[in-house]
This record gives sequence, C-alpha cells and structure tokens, in this order.
Amino acid sequence: MRLNDEAQRALLGAGLRRAGGHPGCGAHRAQALHRRGGNFTELGRLSAGVHAGFQGFEVKQINYSELEPGAIKAFHIHRGQTDVWFVPPADKMLLVLLDVRAGSPTEKVARRFVLGDGASRLVRIPPGVAHGVKNLAATRGRIIYLVDVQFQAAGRDRRGTAAVGFAGAGVWDVVRG
Repeated sequence: MRLNDEAQRALLGAGLRRAGGHPGCGAHRAQALHRRGGNFTELGRLSAGVHAGFQGFEVKQINYSELEPGAIKAFHIHRGQTDVWFVPPADKMLLVLLDVRAGSPTEKVARRFVLGDGASRLVRIPPGVAHGVKNLAATRGRIIYLVDVQFQAAGRDRRGTAAVGFAGAGVWDVVRG
C-alpha cells in the first residue's frame, strides 16, 4: 500500500474533503443490555479469532487505553494493522479518520465519529487511514481496541504522529446545534 504524498511528508497536508465513507472502514452496533444497577455490552463474537461483525478481521491482541479530559492523541497510521475501536457508552470521544492511501476513492477525506455517549458501537480502521481521538468528557475516557497484529516494540507498524491540525482547522471542534 502506498500512502499519499502528504502522509509521506510526516503526515502534514491541507486541502482535505469531508464526505463519504472510507473503503475498509466500517461500524458495527454492539449488543447492549441496560439493567438497573449497570449494563452489559457484547463487543463481538469470535470464531477462530475472526470477529463476526467484521469479515476477514482476525483478532490477535486486545488493548485498553485511557485519555485525560480534553486530551487529544493526534494522528498516526498503521501500514499493516487494522484496529477496531470501542468506547464505553458512559464515555464520550471524538474519533477522526483521514484516508491517506494514495489512489483511494476517499483519499484526503476526513470523517468524524462520536463514540460512547450512550451508544455501543465498534469502528474498524484499516491500514493507511490516519486516526486520532479527543476526549470530549469531563472525566477520564477509555478505549478498548482490537488489533490483527500483535505489538512488537522493535519494528513497530505505527508510523509517525502528525500535528493536531493535520486534518484541517477545526477538525477537533464540537459544533453544538
């Protein structure tokens, strides 16, 4: 897979479009049961490591991350790893995706998703789609993510971290209305 020129120049670019879905990206509504005193969310059913909601995605590792209120983890990409992200319904995070795959029909398209915020869904992020996240809540936020490549400190697949404004001015702003 070849990244576009902007992504190859340290993930810095301009002139981004905001529309359409990215090939290989997808969302899966997680089954959630809310009962008095708590809730239960089924993140997925696996058969030989393959998630039923994301055909062809074989889970190799499950990770957990926390983000302080208002914190932004700016864009990074994976050349050979697919992520599937889940933010618990009690948290609220803004996930921004930017397709930097050269020649992709959605090249330079930025997409924004609010995860958590009372909803239970998972989002698939394929290789070559830059992604970053902002915690919109007043409390520490949590992300559970599944990956199809096990982490190796040496020879890591994660490539670069771009500036917070990489996807254009205001991409992290929340518009109320």
